[in-house]
Amino acid sequence: MRRLFALALAVCLWFSFAPTASADVAGLTPCSESARFIQRANAATTDQAKARFERYSQAVCGEDGLPHLIVDGRLDHAGDFTIPALMFLYIAGWIGWAGRSYIIGGRSLKDPAQEEIVINIPRAIACSLGAALWPVAALGEFTSGKMFASENEITVSPR
Repeated sequence: MRRLFALALAVCLWFSFAPTASADVAGLTPCSESARFIQRANAATTDQAKARFERYSQAVCGEDGLPHLIVDGRLDHAGDFTIPALMFLYIAGWIGWAGRSYIIGGRSLKDPAQEEIVINIPRAIACSLGAALWPVAALGEFTSGKMFASENEITVSPR
């Protein structure tokens, strides 16, 4: 009974009875309505600068007339930071997992050091294509324990 009460209390506190504070986005206004942004846009001289101001007019600007990123939990601004950040992490993980699988795969060859110096292109491409699903592979290795070294493989300082 106590565990059920504790669970109910945790759920109530998690979802909280108090309404969330709804402050506007730190005093930011749509750039298309910002007088300082419009002034900056009108001062643009090149076609490239005019096109950039046209694209930025959909963003939100501060009092300085410069566009600002909104990094919070709202999905209406997910394209500003969240989606590019997740894509960066995915691509960085893809590259890292491809390199990891290339190095691990080279251990079983007759000359692994030479395999690292002179890249075996077909094997590197195969590792890169296989690494596209690195989150699934990482989760599989994590849950199976294969990702971690055993206790006897870890060196300890004699101090």
